[in-house]
Amino acid sequence: MRIEGTAGERATQVLEGLGVAPGVAIGPAYLLEAGAIPVAVRTLAEGEVAAELERFSAAVAKGQKQLRKLKTKSASLPGAAAEEIGYLLEAYLQMLSGSRLLRGVERRIREDLINAEGAVQAEIAEIAEGFSALSDQYLAARAADIRDVGERLIRNLTQTPYAGFAKLPPGTVVIAEELSPADTALLDPALIGGFATVLGGPEGHTAIMARSLGLPAVLGVAGLIGAVHGGDVVVVDGSAGRVVVNPTPELRAEYERRQEENRREQRMLGRLKRVPAVTRDGEAVTLLANLELPRELEPALAAGAEGIGLLRTEFMFMNREDLPGEEEQYQALKSIIEAMEGRPVTVRTLDIGGDKLALPLHVSESANPALGLRAIRLSLKERPLLEAQLGAILRAGAHGPVRILLPMISSMSEVRQVRQALTTVVRRLKRRKVKIADPLPPLGVMIEVPGAALSADALAQACEFFAIGTNDLTMYTLAIDRGEEQVAHLYNTLHPAVLRLIQFTAEAALRARIPISVCGEIAGDPRFTALLLGLGVRELSMAWPALPRVKQRIRSIDLLAATRRARMIMDQSDSGRIAALLDDFNTLA
Repeated sequence: MRIEGTAGERATQVLEGLGVAPGVAIGPAYLLEAGAIPVAVRTLAEGEVAAELERFSAAVAKGQKQLRKLKTKSASLPGAAAEEIGYLLEAYLQMLSGSRLLRGVERRIREDLINAEGAVQAEIAEIAEGFSALSDQYLAARAADIRDVGERLIRNLTQTPYAGFAKLPPGTVVIAEELSPADTALLDPALIGGFATVLGGPEGHTAIMARSLGLPAVLGVAGLIGAVHGGDVVVVDGSAGRVVVNPTPELRAEYERRQEENRREQRMLGRLKRVPAVTRDGEAVTLLANLELPRELEPALAAGAEGIGLLRTEFMFMNREDLPGEEEQYQALKSIIEAMEGRPVTVRTLDIGGDKLALPLHVSESANPALGLRAIRLSLKERPLLEAQLGAILRAGAHGPVRILLPMISSMSEVRQVRQALTTVVRRLKRRKVKIADPLPPLGVMIEVPGAALSADALAQACEFFAIGTNDLTMYTLAIDRGEEQVAHLYNTLHPAVLRLIQFTAEAALRARIPISVCGEIAGDPRFTALLLGLGVRELSMAWPALPRVKQRIRSIDLLAATRRARMIMDQSDSGRIAALLDDFNTLA
């Protein structure tokens, strides 16, 4: 917390957090009641069990009714936001329909002889702990979804009313310890300017909803609750990850100017959709979208995506206790590929550790999941899992162009084993006279471990394309978990070792004349665009909201100058000097 001056009777305070949805909001603060609902755990007598189970069943039925009503209400939200919350609420309804959660609560009531509130609290804690331990940040963030469903049940059991936002004045800034996705679904952009919370991260549904709704949001703001009083004027700077409480007149005027600049920029970026991504000296760059969930497809196309550079298939394995079969996966992939209308789709096989998914896999828990049995290693160990995915991709490929991407490859042997599996699946489908992609889809590898980057020349002879996952490549190269707050500041993609691995991979692809893309976070950051182009990359895949700004940056770049600056950067051994050279080029170009 920093004191910047005074505004009226109270000091101006600037709080730092994590900007998860860009833009600036200025308005009066509304403090949402914080904290979990207190639960009194009570021991039941044998004769009370049946009545307690009935009481729990009534709470579940009420929750289902509430969620269906909320789903109907959310259909009026803007397109992407309506799809996001619709998907989420459907998942919530599944949790309240014969799920592990309900069975666990009922078992605790019967066997542990505790009241329904205590049983819900205990079961939610156990399930959420398992999700929180996941090495995959997106799936780990699903723990918040489990807790949200549990809180709804506890509210119904304790008859605690649920707060809403309908009567707030336009431009209100919501301040809370935490906003659940269901809370976020109630935020009307016509009334709410933005929000800030003490808890939360960029991978959660709340952050996704904020971006879909276009609401500036800052999460993870330490000291927020004590710093803000109801009615205070608050600025939420979702781009810089900053919250300003009671800004001085000068600060407020500066942020109002930024608001108007943002509005002008959004209008200008919207006009770039149909403009090609071409450098000033005529070099074309392909801009693709990373898709986490099918509901992102429409906004990605609206933003000008030329294809899908990374389709994460994990969405088909979530919120369930069984494995999706080939037919189910085929139908899901087919709908996406058909919607792309001839644009290419790169489908990545399952990238998660089986020990951390509630799936029927014969996998023991790993002491270090990031280095254990995950991604392609898991798929090769569980061969039916891999063959079902390959079969679904091959069949879906009959409806449009697809590519198969293998995660966490570290050796030629792994690629050969996948090709053997692919041959087996092709023979099976042809015997059954099932229509498949013709010709067969290109097979590519993710370069996200140093061993793969250093073996890039050999791997380039075994596959048809590369995709560099810079997030994991940086993590594995520097031995840094950016989710670990004590070392996260050491995570740096501009570290010379990371850049050399990217350069080595790009040069190997160019020598082998195979396509190479970058699909990590730096692909969607205009700061890195000139460097990546200068290193020889011509395909960038990113979260769809980043597409217009990256296209704008590409169109301002002289490729020859960018290549010279990239070579200069690669001669450096100091991260600070590298950052200075890059930022200087971005300022001049």
